[in-house]
Amino acid sequence: MSTAVEETASERRPRFDVERVRRDFPALFLTVHGKPLAYLDNAATAHKPGTVIEAEARFYREANANVHRGVHALSLKATIAYEEAREKAAGFLGAESLSEIVFVRGATEAINLVAATHGRQRVGAGDEIVVTAMEHHSNIVPWQLLCEEKGARLKVAPIDDAGQLVAGGLEELLTDRTRIVALVHVSNALGTVNPVRELTAAAHEAGATVVVDGAQAAPHMPVDVAELGCDFYAVSGHKAFGPTGIGLLWGRADLLREMPPYQGGGEMIRSVSFERSEYADPPARFEAGTPNIAGAVGLGAALDYLGALDWAGVAEHEEALLAHATEALEQLPGLSIIGRAERKAAVVSFVLDGVHAHDVGTIVDREGVAVRTGHHCAQPVMERFGVPATTRASFAFYNSHEEVDRLVAALAKVREVFA
Repeated sequence: MSTAVEETASERRPRFDVERVRRDFPALFLTVHGKPLAYLDNAATAHKPGTVIEAEARFYREANANVHRGVHALSLKATIAYEEAREKAAGFLGAESLSEIVFVRGATEAINLVAATHGRQRVGAGDEIVVTAMEHHSNIVPWQLLCEEKGARLKVAPIDDAGQLVAGGLEELLTDRTRIVALVHVSNALGTVNPVRELTAAAHEAGATVVVDGAQAAPHMPVDVAELGCDFYAVSGHKAFGPTGIGLLWGRADLLREMPPYQGGGEMIRSVSFERSEYADPPARFEAGTPNIAGAVGLGAALDYLGALDWAGVAEHEEALLAHATEALEQLPGLSIIGRAERKAAVVSFVLDGVHAHDVGTIVDREGVAVRTGHHCAQPVMERFGVPATTRASFAFYNSHEEVDRLVAALAKVREVFA
């Protein structure tokens, strides 16, 4: 009885209206080489809805002033807009307090901030940091630098032929010397969605803190840091349909309070003399100098846009795009998909026999199709699969099945050129 009712309700539910959503994004109506743009490079950066573009422009037109420092009307207006963006970010990530949200340049700076402060506090000679073999360079290099500085050891959790973590592989690396576990929520090169909550629980049991690179997760799924249980979470604004040069670091309030400043300058202090300085409480402690105010306002508008979406519809639509692309690409002779995890975001990486990825990208671009080619700042992933580079199609909720078909048709032309 209940099953029939659920099926009837499902049949009544409208499908995700991708054409309506597409109208919100001006760049999707560009032409490239005389052909309509099919933008399938969302893992590199996503396009911006008109509301984000207008919010940033409106700030410069109507509220351009520095924040937190002035008593005049424009400064107060700018400060309110900036701090409202922080409130939106806290709501978006499920933060308990506004003091847990730090504005940064992007996910890369967020991870570097944690490594340079919390990492230096926590890691000493002989200690261990665990990462996974599918990490972006921004979640590898900062920890390598810290290990070199401290005489610590970097350990790598392996991935299997499907591009997912080997079962129990990360947990087996945890010891009483493990201080930090840094892992990606969603792989930019493979699309793999990692079980962050379960891995965080294992890391905490070993006494380690957990840093999550959420750059690729935030555009595809709701993120609740309390539910994940991690200690730090990094978000890239431009991948989440916001401006470039802005991002978020969420950190547990108690850990942020213990961390030293990342940079010195204005706004991150309580008082300064030539003898000593006293530092402000988080988040101001980590936001030295004039911040990217307009970027934060634009990011706030992007989070408003994301917050108004039907996320169940988004998930259904992106899963359908991924399934369509996977099935269609598998029909092309000589094409091999790299990364077949059971849980994937809408990312498909592949290689064509006898054709370098850069040649693939150049030819499909002439057909108006934008994809990413290269190592995707994940060279260890390429090494794991024995390829120099892949072509990556990464989808967003505004992409259509017709764009997937255009990619497949463009790849058929690549195969004709190299026949």
